Amino acid sequence: MNAALDGVIVVDFTQFQSGPTATEHLAWLGATVIKVERPSLGEQARRFPGDPPGMDSHSFLLLNMNKKSITIDVKKAEGADLVRRLIEKADVFIENYGPGVIERLGLDYGRVREINPGIVYAQIKGFGSDGPNAGVSAFDPIGVASGGGMAATGEMTRPEARMGGSADTVAAYHCVMGILAALLQRNQTGEGQRIEVAMQDVVVSFLRQSWQPRLALQPPPKPGAGWTTAPHGFYPCKGGGPNDYVYVFTSRWAGSRDWEGLLKAIGREDLIGDERYSTPRARYNRKEEVDTLVTDWTRKHTKFEAMDVLGKHDVPTSAIMSLDDLAADQYLRSRGVIEEIDHPQRGKVVLPGDPIKMSGSHVQIRHSPLLGESNQDIFCDMLGLSSAEVESLEAGEVI
Repeated sequence: MNAALDGVIVVDFTQFQSGPTATEHLAWLGATVIKVERPSLGEQARRFPGDPPGMDSHSFLLLNMNKKSITIDVKKAEGADLVRRLIEKADVFIENYGPGVIERLGLDYGRVREINPGIVYAQIKGFGSDGPNAGVSAFDPIGVASGGGMAATGEMTRPEARMGGSADTVAAYHCVMGILAALLQRNQTGEGQRIEVAMQDVVVSFLRQSWQPRLALQPPPKPGAGWTTAPHGFYPCKGGGPNDYVYVFTSRWAGSRDWEGLLKAIGREDLIGDERYSTPRARYNRKEEVDTLVTDWTRKHTKFEAMDVLGKHDVPTSAIMSLDDLAADQYLRSRGVIEEIDHPQRGKVVLPGDPIKMSGSHVQIRHSPLLGESNQDIFCDMLGLSSAEVESLEAGEVI
């Protein structure tokens, strides 16, 4: 089966999480993603404290599947020439370095566009490049804080409970959307363009639902106040472990349908029509009573039993799934959401796979590349270098 992005070549100058997540998804859509790394060292995320020497980190394994790795010292003239030749053949160039880094490497949009006017040039940054914070370095929590995510959740004294989403991941998905749109537009116009995705911007967009109570309620609810609906929350189940809970959410928009389904599921049909609980607002005003009613039933069942029964009665619900639960889920494995790969250094590793399922496009999941393992293929087969030229570049530590 052909893949959606067969023939699309991506030059990947990304590191850590947001950029590698974006390019991994492009690879899963079938693009040839060429990850350019430093000779001997590679991308910084290949090495994490505590990992055995010379062994790729689990973080790198998670975010770099299905890519090709080549090594180039971009600061050397011969290395810069190799990058130029790659750009000439590429459809997409993507980077997420800190402020000013890509410019110092001589690979800003203006220079890349001179080499290939049709290229789609994508950047992920912490803040907009034309704003007052353009020079501020940013990692994932900075993007969440600057976009309103931390102010919308939890207590200020508990920073671990105030993440409000992943700025890196949301930025990556928005970047992929922009790249796909730009490629489609290029098919119509023949012209490339620059795409900028700022983590602050995407968190603002991602949290749009948090604006609803701010606009609708005066005074606005306190951070972490949650939904004004009941039952809603974590309900303890048989087992008593840290994740032995089922999450139940009854819509404040759906009248009493969810509520009546729940009453039938837990054997309390006698409360159907009881005016004390007849409306979403009435149930919220008696939240403690409602929670007790649900908890008395959930404690008698495992989280999976509770989810099964409630789900069959059209109650929005889910067991609280731990990573161990997900890794062992046979359905998710058969679906390809969870993959077991065979890594040349780590052996068999269970990792999240591609969540996008397409009837006309499929790519077999492959392990993340070892450092420079595609040097021969890319430099000889794609760029046309001879074996002698490659050996000379290696001797000069250019690659």
